[in-house]
Amino acid sequence: MNKLYLIAPILLTLAFSGLYSLHSKEAADKAEKVRIEAARVVAETEAKKQAAEKQAKEDSDRRTAERLAADKAKEEEKKAKWEAAGKAITDDTTTYQAQAVKNEAETKALETKLAALRADKDKATQAAFDFELAIEQARVAKRTTELEIQRLVEAVARKGGTTLGSVTATP
Repeated sequence: MNKLYLIAPILLTLAFSGLYSLHSKEAADKAEKVRIEAARVVAETEAKKQAAEKQAKEDSDRRTAERLAADKAKEEEKKAKWEAAGKAITDDTTTYQAQAVKNEAETKALETKLAALRADKDKATQAAFDFELAIEQARVAKRTTELEIQRLVEAVARKGGTTLGSVTATP
């Protein structure tokens, strides 16, 4: 019986060792599969992360390029508008300066014509005034002559001793 105490644990230890080694190989294989799967998942995650980062960088670069292109287009448009406005102002200035020169020449011509017309008007006014003066002087002379004739007729009538009464000397 003494031998049975010794042989049974040895046999059980050998059976347990065999089962243990078989199970530990399976566990190691499972652990290796889990490790490989975890590494694959980590690699896939890392690849997805890198792909997402690459895509994000490409999108960022594309948006930056689009923004820069849009800013450049806006700046060029603004510059074109500025130049167009400057050209329009220059053209308008040139046109208005030419118009001002033309208007100044026209103004001088009209002022010369106005001065000539005023001189003609003054001459005509002076001639009319002189003519009216001559008419008035002729009327005064006529009236003076009529009065002189009346006076002479009365003086002759007095001298002759007769008066004409209600008869007038001038018709």
